[in-house]
Amino acid sequence: MAHLTQRHFQPLNIAVLTISDTRSFETDTSGQTLADLLQTAGHVLIDRGLVKDDIYQIRAQVSQWIAAPEVQVVLMTGGTGFTARDNTPQAVLPLLDKQVDGFGELFRQVSLAEIGMSSLQSRALAGMSNGVLVCCLPGSPGACRTGWEQILAGQLDSRTGPCNFTPHLKPQPGVVVEPCGTRS
Repeated sequence: MAHLTQRHFQPLNIAVLTISDTRSFETDTSGQTLADLLQTAGHVLIDRGLVKDDIYQIRAQVSQWIAAPEVQVVLMTGGTGFTARDNTPQAVLPLLDKQVDGFGELFRQVSLAEIGMSSLQSRALAGMSNGVLVCCLPGSPGACRTGWEQILAGQLDSRTGPCNFTPHLKPQPGVVVEPCGTRS
């Protein structure tokens, strides 16, 4: 993380949701990868869920976390491809107040070296809703690791400057986050 300033690290409360018709918590390597990566980075895994690739089940869980006062980030894995059962983007888009334009393009660019032209089929997306960053990644551990290491780790680290998502997230009691461009 090249642009670390002298700011204090602020751990974020992050929920992880796996979208899958076939996985269980015991076989969910993608969700576990995200949980491990965010905890290793010093963030808090506030909740973890697994739902079928069904628009209404996805929306229900994501809506619950968006409304929860303690959740600041929702990381999702699965359901971003082109099969008939890949419903994550359609489920999440109506819930977003603002879409993070370019997130999907950036994900495809950074994952091209790892997975080749298959990256073109990713419909990764991100956006904000009620002060919660919602990120949708493909359902493989490698895609989750790439998305975290190449994009999200820096964007969710309060020390990374000059700007990232942390000033725009729902504040936690007693925590002051510096807006973009300020120096400590």
